[in-house]
Amino acid sequence: MNDIEVAEEVDVVVIGAGQAGLSSAYHLRRNGFEPDRDFVVLDHSPGPGGAWQFRWPSLTYGKVNGMHSLPGMELTDADPWRPSSEVITEYFDRYERTFDLRVRRPVDVRAVREGPSGRLLVETSAGTWATRALINATGTWDRPFWPRYPGQETFRGRQLHTAQYPGPEEFAGQRVVVVGGGISGVQHLLEIARYAAATTWVTRRPPVFREGPFDEGAGRAAVALVEERVRQGLPPKSVVSVTGLPLNDAVRQGLADGVLDRRPMFDRITPDGVEWNDGRHVNADVILWATGFRAAIDHLAPLRLREPGGGIRVEGTRAVADPRLHLVGYGPSASTIGANRAGRAAVRDIRRLLAEESVAA
Repeated sequence: MNDIEVAEEVDVVVIGAGQAGLSSAYHLRRNGFEPDRDFVVLDHSPGPGGAWQFRWPSLTYGKVNGMHSLPGMELTDADPWRPSSEVITEYFDRYERTFDLRVRRPVDVRAVREGPSGRLLVETSAGTWATRALINATGTWDRPFWPRYPGQETFRGRQLHTAQYPGPEEFAGQRVVVVGGGISGVQHLLEIARYAAATTWVTRRPPVFREGPFDEGAGRAAVALVEERVRQGLPPKSVVSVTGLPLNDAVRQGLADGVLDRRPMFDRITPDGVEWNDGRHVNADVILWATGFRAAIDHLAPLRLREPGGGIRVEGTRAVADPRLHLVGYGPSASTIGANRAGRAAVRDIRRLLAEESVAA
C-alpha cells in the first residue's frame, strides 16, 4: 500500500483520549481548530475513559489520588463510593460529547514516521494521516513494567501486575507478596490483608511517608525534579515517585497493624516463594507486581527521538529533536492537573509553529 497516496491531511493528530488527549483536543477547539477537518483524536480503547476504564472495581472514586477536572467542565457531586472506573468513564464520555471532540475509536496507531512535504505520517489500523503537528498523549497503562529476578520462571504460584489486579476478594486465604513502594502497592496491601492468609511487602527503597498537606510549593518542586530528567533525555519518573506516600488514616492503621511492614527487595524467586541472600524465605501463592508503568511511545520509534539515556528530550511539552511533536502527559505533565496545563501549552506552541510555516510558504 502506498501510504502517501491514501493519507488524509490534517493540521494536528492527537494520539490518546485520556486526560492529556482530551485536554489537548479541548484547547485545539478553543483555538479555532475543527475536529475532522483540522484535527483528529485517535484512541485505541474500546470506549471513553482513558486508562480509568480499566481500573479495578475496589478503587472507588474517594480513593483516587489527586484527580483534577478537565478544562471547561468540572467533575462535581461524584459519589465517593462508586468505582472510579464508572465515575470517570461517564465524565469523560460526557466531556467528549459536550465539546464535540469526535474521538475515533478503537484505532491502533502502529507507527509515526517522516512523510512528504514536512509532514508526519501516522499509520493506524484505520488508515494513515499526514499531519503538520502531533500531540502524543498515550500515557503508560499499556506498558506495565515487570522486573526480572532469578528464578521467576520457576514460581508455581500466580504472578500478576497492577494492570491485571482484580480486587482483593480473589486473594482470600492466599499468601501474597506485594512488590512496589508506590500508592498502588500500598492500596493493594491494605485491601488484600483483610482477605489473605498472609501478606508480605517488599520494595527496593524504604518508603517515605509524607505528613501534612501537599501544598502548591511542594508540588512545583516535585514537578521540577521530574522535568529536569526529561530535559536531559532520561526516562521520566512519576511525580508521585518524588512526593512520597500520603500518610492518611488508612495508612496509619496499616502501619499500626503491621500490614505495611516493609522488607527489602528479595534476591531470587523460588518455586514456592521468594528468598533473600541472608537465608530468609517467604512462602507465597501469589506475587503481585505493583511496579509501575513506562511511557507507551514505541510507535514513535521510526522518528529516532530517544536519547542515549533512554528517554526523549522534552522542553515543556515539545520534543527537542522535532518541534512538530509534543508529548503531553509525559514526565512532569503526567498528573491530571499537569496534563491540563500541558495540553494548553502544546496547542499554543503548535499554533505558533503552523503560523510560522504559513508565513514561510
